[in-house]
Amino acid sequence: MTMTDTAGQPHQTGHRTGAAKEPVPAAERGRTTIADGVVEKIAAMAARDVVGVHAMGSGLSRTFGAVRDRVPGGKSVTRGVKAEVGEVQTALDLEIVVEYGVAIPDVTRAVRVNVITAVERMAGLEVVEVNIAVGDVKLPDEEEEEPEPRLQ
Repeated sequence: MTMTDTAGQPHQTGHRTGAAKEPVPAAERGRTTIADGVVEKIAAMAARDVVGVHAMGSGLSRTFGAVRDRVPGGKSVTRGVKAEVGEVQTALDLEIVVEYGVAIPDVTRAVRVNVITAVERMAGLEVVEVNIAVGDVKLPDEEEEEPEPRLQ
């Protein structure tokens, strides 16, 4: 608190020493960490939303995934997605199966944009790269590969 003395000169009263500290913004009071699996789920859902994406993952991972999907709580949303997450950045690798007849460069461009937008908006991480491997093309008359159930 500033007061004036009898000569009209300002002087400090109270026990303050030094300049007053600015309050620390709430956003800087702690640290947020986001697991790789969280980013993988966001990316997988964003990729699946793109027209022309039939499935995620290679044929082998889809076969194992179909078995895993039959186990309660075993559905793997993140199949075909791998994320490396740092404190402020992330890099993603996706493997997709496209529908026959779509322009693969257009589909992969749309997947990349959708994934980057979703991850940056939801996780607040900078996406430094999204690598996409097209592992297969789903033909119109092709049956889905489903393994035979082990139990009858």
